[in-house]
Amino acid sequence: MTKKIIFATLAVFLAWGILDFFIHNMMLGKAYQATAMLWRPMQEMKMGLMYLVTLLSALVFVTIYARLVYPKNIARGLGFGLLFGVGTGISMGYGTYSVQPIPYFMALAWFLGTTIEATVAGLITGLIVTEEPEKATE
Repeated sequence: MTKKIIFATLAVFLAWGILDFFIHNMMLGKAYQATAMLWRPMQEMKMGLMYLVTLLSALVFVTIYARLVYPKNIARGLGFGLLFGVGTGISMGYGTYSVQPIPYFMALAWFLGTTIEATVAGLITGLIVTEEPEKATE
């Protein structure tokens, strides 16, 4: 099971990196430029820390699924990912919107993006982390 957790964690990390590029650079790039006063300048961003946070988040996501979700299959993975995504997306998008002067479009994109990313992560995890076959006892 440990190999499956490691493989799924790396796959989720990669998927989140690709999706983050499209969400934050392609969709929200202009919104970030328009609200530049809210963010660190690019040269001051701590990208190493961001990658570490993303990797650890992927590990926690996969480990929660591996230890707590039964039965382990694609449908359960998708359901887990969707529920996880809505829960974290509300906090990410609308929690931030409630206390920080970001445009509504950004809050909505963060909510939907987080929900989509977690759902994709659930699909990946459901495909990789499957039930161990029972060994026959003699």
